[in-house]
Amino acid sequence: MTRLLVLQGPNLNLLGRREPELYGRVTLDALQDRLDVVAAELGVELQHAQSNHEGGLVDRVHQAWADGLTGALVNPAAYTHSSIALRDALLATGMPFVEVHLSNVYAREPFRHKSLLSDLALGVICGFGPLGYELGLRALHARLVEADPHLG
Repeated sequence: MTRLLVLQGPNLNLLGRREPELYGRVTLDALQDRLDVVAAELGVELQHAQSNHEGGLVDRVHQAWADGLTGALVNPAAYTHSSIALRDALLATGMPFVEVHLSNVYAREPFRHKSLLSDLALGVICGFGPLGYELGLRALHARLVEADPHLG
């Protein structure tokens, strides 16, 4: 069975309560539950991780790679714009990933327009709220199966 990491960056543990006009009212638990349903449909196992600490995210990428996970769905949150360490972890492991953002980062402050990860990602999905995660998971799975049909 294909195993994938869903990695959530800082403050995403506050989903549903933090700036609901921007991020919506869906909690992180509800978002993860929905992704697990989609994953089951695809025949994929998800491992969920969230950290407010850059090193925790880096460690989780390393662990996922060591454990043989096939790819990742990553919402680096604020670390999108600042974490060379997270970029280097994804680059060092070579783990294919899709970058996801709940909000449309390009309709926000100019400092949010630059991602340190997007050039490494298979793709970037932003602005569709929780649906973006489902789209990202489906796209990641499709790309992985395209590269290795045995994963399908």
